[in-house]
Formats: sequence, C-alpha cells, structure tokens
Amino acid sequence: MSDLTMLQIVFLLISGLLVGMSKVGVPGVSLVVIPALAFIFGGKPSTGVLLPMLMMADIFGVTWYHRHADWKHLIKLLPWAFGGLLLGLWVGDIVNEVWFKNIIALLVFLSLGLMMRRKEPLSPAFYTNAWWFAPFMGVLGGFATMMGNVAGPVFAIYLLAMHLPKSRFIGTTAWFFLIVNFIKFPLQMFVWDNITAETLGMNLITLPAIALGAFSGIWLVKKIPEKAYRNFVIIVTALSAFLLLL
Repeated sequence: MSDLTMLQIVFLLISGLLVGMSKVGVPGVSLVVIPALAFIFGGKPSTGVLLPMLMMADIFGVTWYHRHADWKHLIKLLPWAFGGLLLGLWVGDIVNEVWFKNIIALLVFLSLGLMMRRKEPLSPAFYTNAWWFAPFMGVLGGFATMMGNVAGPVFAIYLLAMHLPKSRFIGTTAWFFLIVNFIKFPLQMFVWDNITAETLGMNLITLPAIALGAFSGIWLVKKIPEKAYRNFVIIVTALSAFLLLL
C-alpha cells in the first residue's frame, strides 16, 4: 500500500464511491471501476482488490433494502449461480481475460435484445414459463461475477424481465450479491491467491468513499420515478455491456 502514488489512491477512492452507489440502486456505474483497477493492478489481481470493496458496499445495500428482497427469485437463481461460480473458478486459470469479458458482454447484449424485441416488454410469465431462463441467467451471472465482478448487467436483465418494483429490484440485487460475493472471497483468497493482507489494507482506505457513495445513491434513487428507473437501468446496462467490450 505504501507503494501507491497519490493518483492511484485517488483512483481507489473514486472507485469506492462508484461501488457504493452501484450497490444501492445506481446499476452499472461500478463497471467503470473495472478498467481503472485493471490499469493500476493488472487483470486478475484487480479482481482481488475490487471484491472486498464490493462486499463492504453489499453490507450497506442489504442494511438499507433488506426488507424488500424477493426470495422467490433468489432461491431460483442461487443454485445455478453457484454452478457458474465453480465454472468461472476453473476457467479463470485457463482463459484469456479479454476473451471471456467479450463473451459476457455479447451475451448481455443478446439478453437485452430478447427483452426489447417488441415495443412492449414481454410479460413476466414468458420468462417464468421458459425453463431455460433462470438456469441460463444464473450460470451466466455466477460465471461473470467470478471472472470479473461483472454480473450486475446480467442480474439486472433477469429482474427487469420479472418487472419488479424499484425497491424490490434493489433489495433482491443487494441480497444476491452479498451472498455470492462472500462465497467468492475464500475462493479468490485461497485458490486464485489474489487477496492478501496488503490488498485488504488498500480496501480499508476506500471505506469512507464507499459509505459516501452509498448514501449518495440512496438519495439519487429516491428522485427517480418507477418507469424512468426501469428505462435508466436498461440504458446503463447496455452502456455497461458496451464498456466491457472496450
């Protein structure tokens, strides 16, 4: 941590701010953090720096929105997400990082296309009755979060398809990532070996920025109407997926 320049510390603090905002209902903004941290620390090492930041922000999100989670969707997705985590754990050692991020981005675009192929969104019953939808999105989300902490757009697509109200959307997202990220922590620490005492020390200096981002995000979400929030999530999700391609 003593080797960090002032510019790198500023990057870390800005990253913490954006991560905090993303966990309380401003989706996609944390994806800006991924290339910034990769520039500072390198590809796989940067995921070890980012994960504890996400976990701290998850606690803020769950604390504020814990009563709004839709456990029916969580229970349906989590087993498949765990399978995706294991797949990502294995692939992470053998596949080029740029290659798999491009694949994830393309799959997110395909999912967005499925949602937007009609002028009016398909009813939630279409996705609920499609046997493949929850398994596909669960495995893809688990894989994406294990490989690059980029499952936000994938999970957003699933919940948008379910037409959840804004508060339930945010609460369900908060619980999903709290569970998944805390499972990832020992996998990355002991299997990938990219979380160390030094990286955890760096994470601690971002805690005030994460808290500021969380409270700023809570204020911002309250100002966005339900319909506008859905459109906002779709637009930011598409932009986030495009960012992954870059």
